Amino acid sequence: MNDKYVIGIDYGSDSARAVIVNAANGDEIASSVKNYPRWCEGKYCDPIANQYRQHPLDYIEVLEFIVKDALEKSPAGTAEKVVGISFDTTGSTPVFVNENGLPLALMSKYAENPNAMFVLWKDHTAVMEAAEINELAKKWEVDYTKYEGGIYSSEWVWAKMLHLLREDKDIREDAYSWIEHCDWLTALITGKNKPEEVVRSRCAAGHKAMWHPEWGGLPSEEFLTALDPLLAGYRDRLFSETYTSDKAVGNLSAEWAGRLGLSENVTVGVSAFDCHMGAVGGDITPNMLVRAIGTSTCDILISDYKSIEGNVVAGICGQVDGSVVPGYMGLEAGQSGFGDIYAWFKNVCGWAIKELVPDQTDVIEKIIPRLSEEAAKIPVEESTIIAVDWMNGRRTPDASQEVKGAIMGLTLASSAPRIFRALVEATSFGSRAIVERFRREGVEIKGCIGLGGVARKSPFVMQTMADILNMPIKIAATEQTCAFGTAMFAAVAAGIYNTVEEAQKAMGKGFEKVYEPVPANAAQYDELYGKYLAAGKFLEKERI
Repeated sequence: MNDKYVIGIDYGSDSARAVIVNAANGDEIASSVKNYPRWCEGKYCDPIANQYRQHPLDYIEVLEFIVKDALEKSPAGTAEKVVGISFDTTGSTPVFVNENGLPLALMSKYAENPNAMFVLWKDHTAVMEAAEINELAKKWEVDYTKYEGGIYSSEWVWAKMLHLLREDKDIREDAYSWIEHCDWLTALITGKNKPEEVVRSRCAAGHKAMWHPEWGGLPSEEFLTALDPLLAGYRDRLFSETYTSDKAVGNLSAEWAGRLGLSENVTVGVSAFDCHMGAVGGDITPNMLVRAIGTSTCDILISDYKSIEGNVVAGICGQVDGSVVPGYMGLEAGQSGFGDIYAWFKNVCGWAIKELVPDQTDVIEKIIPRLSEEAAKIPVEESTIIAVDWMNGRRTPDASQEVKGAIMGLTLASSAPRIFRALVEATSFGSRAIVERFRREGVEIKGCIGLGGVARKSPFVMQTMADILNMPIKIAATEQTCAFGTAMFAAVAAGIYNTVEEAQKAMGKGFEKVYEPVPANAAQYDELYGKYLAAGKFLEKERI
């Protein structure tokens, strides 16, 4: 086993990263990260319209680079020892494909058409379609949203695909089916490209596509065509079966073995969403809330079947058998904006620097560390500004991309550090709302694990969150937790381990730090949390 390696590949919002891991002990051999070139140029996006699209060529070019770059950084002979490879991606990030499974943007006629590209998770152009799905689902004989928290989101696949069909006549003529980013990657490198051949992720289908065994897979043809006749026939051109990520899709095709510099004997595992695999990489155990904290958050829990039996949890992003660890129910929640909110405030503060002294723009990257330093000095009792963290809509509890964020209680003494502190508190209050929803719905939470860039690099944010949640937060020791969890799944798919739990035990790296709540701060935050909830109710009622 010492000479067997696996590769975990994590596709994030801005970049992709690959890690080569020793399957025997989890030691990292090498890694590589690369930004998506077209995305970084701002192409195909319109933030004012909440449109965020990514070109499949970005995904392909980055894949080739990071795998070969990581191999080049590795000891000689590493490539021959790689036995498995798996992916995770953001989601829901779907694309329309033709009969051969080719994303439409890879056809010359659609090369520059954003509607033919992958619709990134945070694209909110389908708000109206999501509302229509929710309205119809509540009238239908079967509520297809009930295992997805009871509210379908504009961030999810059916709303996005319907929006594109309505908006673009050309797309309607050439679209044959749709596929999630995570499933497309495994199809791409195994050569199983045609829609009927693609091995579909249980994680993606269950959490975002209303797939459930109770009604035989996806929503019925009658439901979809009642929603809009433009969806006619799509169900038959999609799938009925889904697979957990401990299973294998197949082996690398000859083409992609050559392009990546690997053997055709490499096993390709079933893909999943980033935070679900990241939770495994962060050593998730039953009823520990794992929070992947970056531009947004994704919160993952696993529960044994007996504890969750008959319990349909309202207002979250779904409960899916085996979506995280096979043999457990996977539950997902999250916040649509977290680090993005800090980045927004950084850019607001740095606007004058960028405009007036363009040769000093590197200063802008120092704004958040400096704000954090100063905000940490402000006592909790002086936190008189209340912010609501819905700048990018609300994912949970109770998804709504129509709500807006706010900053309240400003005076002429409201400095940048005080406003920043209010924003940090707001994101943590949003986190508390998720915890309280789980508990209200009868789901036990024993503790919290933090992973991702914010968790590892922002002590002020994490201490504030520990105080507001009033529970310890353990920080995963692995830096690239999602890619690392994906590597664990690759090891299981390749047959090195029989179960995910075995892979975790052998490969896991534990925790590097624990943030303990300060009792006095926790007590004061109870009162401020009430004000946060009241502010949110006002905003939602008035639709400001």
